[in-house]
Amino acid sequence: MITLTEKAITAVGRFIANSDTPSAGLRIEVTDGGCSGYQYGLKLEGAHTQEDTVIECGEVKVFVDPISFPMLDGMSIDFLDSIDGSGFKFTNPNAAKSCACGTSFNTNAEGTGTKTCS
Repeated sequence: MITLTEKAITAVGRFIANSDTPSAGLRIEVTDGGCSGYQYGLKLEGAHTQEDTVIECGEVKVFVDPISFPMLDGMSIDFLDSIDGSGFKFTNPNAAKSCACGTSFNTNAEGTGTKTCS
């Protein structure tokens, strides 16, 4: 299960309300890249696919593809808004290694495929 904090739900709701295109929910995915090998991707989606896992977090629907789901299962997402900046914070129990950027991770403790930060 993936959870969003109240602050994250509010932020996503605000993004959906201000979007120029109709959005049914938030897609969370894992892609190759980032400093540690994988990175999180977030985008508003008009609809989910038949293969997606759909999770209801308050008023927000979260869509996760079947390849990303095992790497994200158990993750919590918060939204931070401070003088230092704002953005989503990911707490992923499947991440054996993470980069200081906070959006890059690796599920392999040895960091196979790890890249250097630039």
